[in-house]
Amino acid sequence: MRFIGIDLGTSFIKGAVLDLDSCLVEHVRRIPFPEALSGLDPRYCEFAPGQVLAATRTLIDELATLAVKCDGLVMCTQLGSVVLMDKQGHAVSNCFGWQDQRVLEPHPSGAGTYYKILQERISAQHRGELGNELPAGSPLSFLFWLAEQGKLEPGLIPVSLGDFVLSSLSHQPPSVDTTTAMTYELLNLSTLQWHYEVIERLGLSSVRWPTLRKQGELAGTIEISGASVPCFAAVGDYHCSLLGALLLEDELSLNISTGSQVSRIVAGFAPGDYQSRPFFDGKFANTISHLPAGRSLNVLVDLLTEISTAQGASPVEPWPYIAAAAAAVPDTDLGVNLSFYPGPCGERGAITNISEKTLNVGTLFRAAFENMAENYYAAASRIWPDRSWRGIVFSGGLAFKLPQLRQIIQDRFQADSRLCPVEEDALCGLLLLARAFSGKTPVEKAATALRERCNLAGGGSL
Repeated sequence: MRFIGIDLGTSFIKGAVLDLDSCLVEHVRRIPFPEALSGLDPRYCEFAPGQVLAATRTLIDELATLAVKCDGLVMCTQLGSVVLMDKQGHAVSNCFGWQDQRVLEPHPSGAGTYYKILQERISAQHRGELGNELPAGSPLSFLFWLAEQGKLEPGLIPVSLGDFVLSSLSHQPPSVDTTTAMTYELLNLSTLQWHYEVIERLGLSSVRWPTLRKQGELAGTIEISGASVPCFAAVGDYHCSLLGALLLEDELSLNISTGSQVSRIVAGFAPGDYQSRPFFDGKFANTISHLPAGRSLNVLVDLLTEISTAQGASPVEPWPYIAAAAAAVPDTDLGVNLSFYPGPCGERGAITNISEKTLNVGTLFRAAFENMAENYYAAASRIWPDRSWRGIVFSGGLAFKLPQLRQIIQDRFQADSRLCPVEEDALCGLLLLARAFSGKTPVEKAATALRERCNLAGGGSL
């Protein structure tokens, strides 16, 4: 059997042919995610949903020519991005990205920002039931911003980006898997149903909420190469990456890419001083997310390349030089705080303890990597207070690209580590989901089989 897997990421839309019999991810293709719309307020981050839909359709059609016969489609989606649809199935808004910060605008009451007012209206008990997570760029934040301005039309349906694409391609009403629904910040994790008490308290009762899908439920069918192909409800790309890393319950996950997360898999919902997210097979992932990573490092890169870019010089890939320069620095007392965007580590970054000989590319990025390692260790200690993890599993593009970063983190944790078996961890996760959904078996069973193929069953490494 062959499925098509689509990963609607932040930087790229990726796709592959998933061979379920040989357990191979084949014919990987990627296209840049459409650019954010220009001319908007600097706090805003919006995309044209039609561009995302067209790019995804083109990628599916290309992969269909390589799959010989497509038996199904699985998709994962960036979390936090949302499109408003009407009951006729049409997009009536742009796609609002998870980087959107408009909720930080002053509230008309003068009592602070929209975000501050929103936080104050959710009790501590409700915060726990919702998973202890409320980033400024969540769908809830955007919906609250609209509602407080009287701009939220009754009957509109907030839909994740992946579910918007599937609904549009299948011509079916939008639905949502719980791994994606949690990012709305309105899913009661005790019941895995919409938290209508909080919805009413926040003035969002006029909103129509998409149907919640159970693990492995179909979202509809899509016409591919003249055949009607079943497509499953989109799952979170974060969840797919954890699954594709073949994470065990005694291992700690560090996913390092545009953003980064520290996570562990646990048997059930157990709220604490961390975020709780539904996982597969009834399990949960305890995590600290939105930790500074590639997005913050790019602030430093943009500074270093600003003059040449402004002068129209041909762009040069800076990372090979950065990686080599940082690797040549054994240690430094330069201080870098990468909290350039609001998150669990703060909302103001800094470069400190500068001297004549320390402000160069190598020491700058060595210090940045050390800051990342400290952030990860502090986050890991919150989700796993006794620090009894057996080892670290690295995944994500930056983890693969920067071996020195991995080494600095491993030294800070004083723990063994391994890389995700494949660089395309989300696509590997989609392969496992396709095997599970097509055979109606537990996801863990599919993951165990692949661990054995990769010689990871006994804790080995690749």
